[in-house]
Amino acid sequence: MAQQLRAIRTRGAILNAAAEVFAQHGYHGASIAQILDKAQVTRGALYFHFASKEQLVQGIFAEQVTEQGYPPRTYKLQELVDEAMALACRLPQEIMLRAGAKLAMEPQLQELTDGGPWEAWALRFASMVLAAKEHGEVYPHVVPEELGRFLVSSWVGAQIVSEVTSGWQDLEERISSIFAYTLPSVAMPAIFAQLDFGRDRGTRVLAEMQAEAAAALVAEPAS
Repeated sequence: MAQQLRAIRTRGAILNAAAEVFAQHGYHGASIAQILDKAQVTRGALYFHFASKEQLVQGIFAEQVTEQGYPPRTYKLQELVDEAMALACRLPQEIMLRAGAKLAMEPQLQELTDGGPWEAWALRFASMVLAAKEHGEVYPHVVPEELGRFLVSSWVGAQIVSEVTSGWQDLEERISSIFAYTLPSVAMPAIFAQLDFGRDRGTRVLAEMQAEAAAALVAEPAS
């Protein structure tokens, strides 16, 4: 068990180090030597977990779309908004997301994971739109797959402009604007009136999750 935990920690250290190096230098500018130096592991340990730079990229892409335990909401559309807005808040703070965003801009890497994180997010959003449609929250003409791709394209465009112009300081505001102009043509009027996509929605959602996690720790019985 101890050996297994050590292997998990080593893999995580390598992946985080790779994310830092890729985020700073890009795929072609990054070297295995830089990653080894950052992770403070041997070459053998790295190759035990990842046989190549390409596998490191695949590992980083795999971390982009994960279950974060977002709170369930009355409306599925609100859950979609919460996830997209929280992602906008997380991106500047989390190296794995920043590395994934940078690597996803390199076209030659897309084929490593069938379109990279963008396609994974498009599928994620499409599944949430489908659930909203089944609950009668969106207009009948809405096609979940098309809306999922549109939202990801809009999100990525906003992310790129926000990085260049403000270092992601206004990313939440930009994503909020996307929903402000998109949701009226998607959500049924009675549902739209109850959706919260304010500029600080992502920040508030993450704060709620942190408070719930802290409360759960306090409530755990002492062993």
